[in-house]
Amino acid sequence: MRPSGVFNATYNQDMAIVRTKTQWGMFIGAMVALAVFPLVVSDTYVSWGIWIAYYIIAVLGLNILFGYAGQISIGHIAFVGVGAYVSANLVNHLGFNFFLALPLAGLGAALVGTVFGLPSLRLKGFYLAMATFAAYFIIIYFFNNIDDMTSAWRAWFPQLTGGMMGTFIDRPSIPFTNFVFDTDVKYFYLMAAVTAIMVFFAKNIVRTRVGRAFVAIRDNDIAAEVMGISVYRYKLLAFAIGNFYAGIAGALIGHYIGFLTPEHYQFFEGIWMLGMVVVGGMGYTMGPIFGATVLQLLKFWAVPAVASLAGAYLTFLPDQTLGRVGAASAWMFFALVVILMLIFEPRGIAHRWELFKASYRLHPFSY
Repeated sequence: MRPSGVFNATYNQDMAIVRTKTQWGMFIGAMVALAVFPLVVSDTYVSWGIWIAYYIIAVLGLNILFGYAGQISIGHIAFVGVGAYVSANLVNHLGFNFFLALPLAGLGAALVGTVFGLPSLRLKGFYLAMATFAAYFIIIYFFNNIDDMTSAWRAWFPQLTGGMMGTFIDRPSIPFTNFVFDTDVKYFYLMAAVTAIMVFFAKNIVRTRVGRAFVAIRDNDIAAEVMGISVYRYKLLAFAIGNFYAGIAGALIGHYIGFLTPEHYQFFEGIWMLGMVVVGGMGYTMGPIFGATVLQLLKFWAVPAVASLAGAYLTFLPDQTLGRVGAASAWMFFALVVILMLIFEPRGIAHRWELFKASYRLHPFSY
């Protein structure tokens, strides 16, 4: 839906994402706000921004896999861990710079994801979800035990994950300089830049022949195959692209935390990411941005606020009981908000955003 009076004279104009002066103004304004944000807020909010950017990148991959290609994965967080450990080993043991290790971490996660995507030709729906559920536990098992399995070759084979004890990983630095992303403000700019690049590629992937093939497979894989689409190849490609994004996200947040352990990749995190796709809007590039931002802000702000209110107004309870009730009420509030979102906008926040844009562009004749 284009604003009245906007016409396309060339194919480049037809394919442009940012077209009108208003859109360019909003885009430039958003970039300026993003650049100024870490300079005018506290370190707490800057850290929140880093975590939101991490979830946006990871959920963008899950949205391509699930939202566009229809291949559900509840073990997505395991591939985030693969990317983190690949980057850690390339930097710690092989001396790679972070900016070279980052794409290789994405490729490593994509390769592992492709292997676990092999059953996708014969499995779909709940059965595919169970296959990815099993993949999660296989990968986490290797994180915990790969060093014990290779202990006989320790003299030639470096320690890969550190098992339950974990492994340290340094902050990134720019090659041939002394510039290190050693503060949250610096790391925010790195995360914002990579997130913008990944959003750009995600937006363009779904507008290509590959993206149209994903949608056809999601809607009806039998009809897609009849039309000449190689269903198996595109399903594997969806797993590769989705897990590439997971690997990039894992490498970025791993270097930010500075320490990797399998405990960081809890199964609930994979469900959390799947919820971000659903709440944000499946099949929309803006969906992961809305989903990750809204749910993370609820987690960071609303949950502690409700817990604090419960503690203030339920003082008649014993101290031990008060703490438990406060924590429970906070997460009950969070769950209630998510349920209400799904009831009143089951197609996600991004769908509501599309309706708003259409109404704005047709004003005053939005009916």
